[in-house]
Amino acid sequence: MRSEHAPPADRGLQPITDADLKQAMQLVVGPPPPLPAPRTCEICAGAGWYTLPVPLEHPEFAKLQPCACMQAARSARQATALEQLSNLAAFRDKTFAAFDGRIAGVLPALQCAQRFAALPNGWLGLFGPYGCGKTHLAAAIANTLLDHQVPVLFVVVPDLLDHLRSTFAPTSSVTYDQRFEAVKQAPLLVLDDLGTESTTAWAKEKLYQLVNFRYNERLPTVFTSNVRIEQLDGRIASRMHDPALNAQVVTIQAADYRKRGRTQ
Repeated sequence: MRSEHAPPADRGLQPITDADLKQAMQLVVGPPPPLPAPRTCEICAGAGWYTLPVPLEHPEFAKLQPCACMQAARSARQATALEQLSNLAAFRDKTFAAFDGRIAGVLPALQCAQRFAALPNGWLGLFGPYGCGKTHLAAAIANTLLDHQVPVLFVVVPDLLDHLRSTFAPTSSVTYDQRFEAVKQAPLLVLDDLGTESTTAWAKEKLYQLVNFRYNERLPTVFTSNVRIEQLDGRIASRMHDPALNAQVVTIQAADYRKRGRTQ
């Protein structure tokens, strides 16, 4: 007969569960520390607004003041919105710091682009063969202004015309007028690859309307083109030479900028 104090019968090895591991770890290192409470602003306690500790007769008594934390969040949202509208996502790495000014023939254009970015007034045309760094410089201007919270729009001319045509489709979520107006009114507009667009009458007229609007409104605009200025629509080329517009035209005499790694 088995004694009441006899050890229990051997049931073999038992599997270790997650609960067993958790209990063992608590015995060794103790219970996990509590999670820190989320930090709130010391001024407004996360409300975004605060009141000044002033006497009742003070004109600012009980008047809500916007907190700096809310202003910072608003600035961050504005910066994100500006970047999304700029169409610069694929060109954010194209900065002046990343541009190699040692390549023969690019330094005058680099200096001109930097001056324009510092004071975006009038028009700047960057002309030259494929790969000479025109688009990089134009994007660097746009990125500089975008970093200073200036709204910019960077568009490739053939793509722009395609987007305008797409607004005529029944499934388009925006109207032609909405899209065209947004491009016309951009505080800084970069038109990349001017002269490579379709030569249909519709394309030429829409492009002229865009350029003429910005000419009349004296809106800062940057152009890049692989063709000679004489090959552009005469109406556009004429406006680029208008001294009253403070227009500058720079022709880059350089080898293919993209091949610089191999040549060096």
